[in-house]
Amino acid sequence: MTNWDFEYDVIVVGSGASGFAAAITAKNEGLKTLLIEKEKVFGGASALSGGGVWVPNNRYLQEAGVADSYEEAKTYLDSTVGDRVSDEMKETYLKRGIEMLDYLHGASKHLRYSYANNYSDYYPHRDGGKGHGRSIEPLIFDLNELKDWKMIMRPPAMDTKGFVMNGQDFHKVNMITRTWAGKFRSLTLGWRLIQHKVFKKELAALGQALIGRLALAYKELDGELWVNSAFKDFIYENDRVIGIMIEKHGKPFTIKANRGVILGSGGFSRNQQFRERFLPAPTKMEWSSSPEGQTGDIITPAEKLGAKFDLMNRVWGAPSFLDHNGNPFFLVADRGIPSMIIVDQEGNRFVDEPTPYHEFVDVMYEHNAEKPGKAIHSWLILDKRTKKRYIFAGQFPGQDFPKEYYDAGVVLAGDSIAELEKKMDVPVGNLTATVDRFNGFAREGVDLDFGRGENAHDRYYGDPTLKNPNLDTIEHGPYYAVRVFPGDIGTKGGVVIDRFGRIMKEDDTPIAGVYAIGNCSASVMGESYPGPGATLGPGMTFGYIAAKHCLEQIN
Repeated sequence: MTNWDFEYDVIVVGSGASGFAAAITAKNEGLKTLLIEKEKVFGGASALSGGGVWVPNNRYLQEAGVADSYEEAKTYLDSTVGDRVSDEMKETYLKRGIEMLDYLHGASKHLRYSYANNYSDYYPHRDGGKGHGRSIEPLIFDLNELKDWKMIMRPPAMDTKGFVMNGQDFHKVNMITRTWAGKFRSLTLGWRLIQHKVFKKELAALGQALIGRLALAYKELDGELWVNSAFKDFIYENDRVIGIMIEKHGKPFTIKANRGVILGSGGFSRNQQFRERFLPAPTKMEWSSSPEGQTGDIITPAEKLGAKFDLMNRVWGAPSFLDHNGNPFFLVADRGIPSMIIVDQEGNRFVDEPTPYHEFVDVMYEHNAEKPGKAIHSWLILDKRTKKRYIFAGQFPGQDFPKEYYDAGVVLAGDSIAELEKKMDVPVGNLTATVDRFNGFAREGVDLDFGRGENAHDRYYGDPTLKNPNLDTIEHGPYYAVRVFPGDIGTKGGVVIDRFGRIMKEDDTPIAGVYAIGNCSASVMGESYPGPGATLGPGMTFGYIAAKHCLEQIN
């Protein structure tokens, strides 16, 4: 018999959005709940995310007057996810995702979202897809409301210095030099900056707002949260998980779970050994935008329990460039601006540049297989006019790249395309021919090679003042090139779960007492990525489901 150091009804491992959704639900249902986090700060990859939640037909879409239905959403998942995931799991997600958002809405006044207007599903041209989108994002949040918890929350990847934008703001402000809507929206950002400077507010958006709001909801339920507390192994007796072993501030402890253990500990994107074991080559953890703690700590313990795994060769792809310090910058909107192309190491385009980032990385690997070593890395090409017009890689319109980028060779520059291609070491004339061909498409407004700008997803980050929002000429030197790597925001493979979030064995029977949610479980989205927030939506949904199921269990 184990000598327990602590005892709870529910233990949640991992403090991302999935973990918080589970912990809030368990605590709100009256269960004695503990949320643990390996790192010294809580929030996980969710705190670094865009904060979007993709749950079709939810209350916030209805409040915004957005037409949707279960039937349309199911058709869309069938046309994107396909039969890679069972109907039972897709149906569970669609029905109980709505339930989850309603439940959290009622559990706390802090858990509020707004509709991300016109942020398209990633495949609006597929059956059931919505060009106006289904994503919601958290309302702006003042982190000061967290009080003492503010100091242990994961900070953003970049210090905004009070200049705070949510997704809807960025969509407008990205066109500040091009549209009146962009100029007017900048006034909103200015007011937030004043609140920060004058009234000392710590306003947050995106993943910071999402985690901040979830954390405050949990805190106000008197929820317990331990940081610097790493999961080490399961305690397994009488054919069920009855607790876990952890290391808290470097010391070992055992914790009993009377109702269940819920794993929301993320994937293995920061474990190079696991990457080389499971993911396609080449692969480097330095390309990942996920936190350093994403090391797949539950994989080996789950293997010992006989857990079934799936999708271990997949990531949530994120085309990225590395700055002078080796830090990845996730290129999202940057691939939608019109006067920009991405080419392989021979100077040839190989993809519709604004294609959904998850698919973009898949295409990079496919092209690299066809032309070994020629697509990983790739090159992004733009000109001075593009830099003057649009936000790019965190630099506002008119800002030059930092001097350190040039010094480190992160950015190459040339007064002509011919000079640039020489610095890139591509075959002479190839890039010049590619740019000339692209410029011809831009003048006509039609991309005959890859159909760029032909769907709502492409156009979302494009320039609405142009005939084709995603096409404009590249002909105003100097010209710039930055390397693009197949980064990720996390891995999407893990233990297989059932409709209650229970971890399944190879014989498709559940392991009693333990659940998995988020990126440590095999995604309900299969090999696809249907829309913005299709990581967080399922994670939070199955966190809620698992916590609810714990109510019926007892060790």
